[in-house]
Amino acid sequence: MARKQIDLSGVDQVKVFGRNDANLRILRDEFGVKIIARGERVIIEGDPDKVESVGHILSDLLVSAAKGIQVGEGDVRYAISLVREQETEDLTSLHENRAEYHDLKKVIRAKTLGQQEYVKAMRVHDIVFAIGPAGTGKTYLAMAQAVSSLQRRDTDRILLVRPAVEAGESLGFLPGDFQEKVGPYLRPLYDALYEMMPAEKIRKRLEMGIIEVAPLAYMRGRTLNNSFVILDEAQNTTLDQMKMFLTRLGFNSKALITGDVTQIDLSRKEDSGLVLIQSVLKNIEGINFIYLTGRDVVRHRLVQDIIRAFAKYDGGEPPPGKRSGRR
Repeated sequence: MARKQIDLSGVDQVKVFGRNDANLRILRDEFGVKIIARGERVIIEGDPDKVESVGHILSDLLVSAAKGIQVGEGDVRYAISLVREQETEDLTSLHENRAEYHDLKKVIRAKTLGQQEYVKAMRVHDIVFAIGPAGTGKTYLAMAQAVSSLQRRDTDRILLVRPAVEAGESLGFLPGDFQEKVGPYLRPLYDALYEMMPAEKIRKRLEMGIIEVAPLAYMRGRTLNNSFVILDEAQNTTLDQMKMFLTRLGFNSKALITGDVTQIDLSRKEDSGLVLIQSVLKNIEGINFIYLTGRDVVRHRLVQDIIRAFAKYDGGEPPPGKRSGRR
């Protein structure tokens, strides 16, 4: 039996413990230890190794809480996964040096190590590919980087692009003109955008062309200077379309390409430009590939389990250690 005490002075305990001590209950259930909160301290009792693990998790979560960050269930479960894989140094680094955006409608933070590397890559490289399953923040963080860049005047405009490839139905049979038909495919980009900026500011910038949301087909023949361009759902491009998009990039511009190679809607999955481009561009200096995995999912905890189950069924996903590939 071991006993460890952690000082909580100066920290809002609710930000660490969660509502009704929900986060403490998770730690108790996962490690089988006894956790007692008394005043400005918390006491952990139980198996020595498990007490040490819980103590490390709580100490690192306190770092985030001291910065005013509300620690949620996802943060706790992610911390547990890192400690169990003996990545405690990475856990400490995440909480001490978390990548954040403060110049948006709300503060947006990287929640996992994969997301941390993704943000760092976007800040350094002109072309970044983010490949990973749903819920890993690929589009959301790309949008945060783009809007932050616009707010700082590092770029003159944002272009948000998606291929209009339907999952199971034909565009030709849908009612309305072309814009009305592709609207549903562009909706996720608008949703992310409205979380970053006030609605009135978005409306004005859309009218002025400072922000443009368009199908991939609209990019042909253009040269994009002083622009921040996001190509979302890139798994549904062909290699020719990918080439067309990447060669639009002009001076002082950046391109972020996001996609999930397990959700290809093309008639022939092997034609996906996002799959093929990894081999085509593997030797080009300055292009960065970030590989997010099920561990980087920040949605409902069951989403992570679902993604792992499908990865196992389909033959696996990139190993946890393969987070990025600098070219």
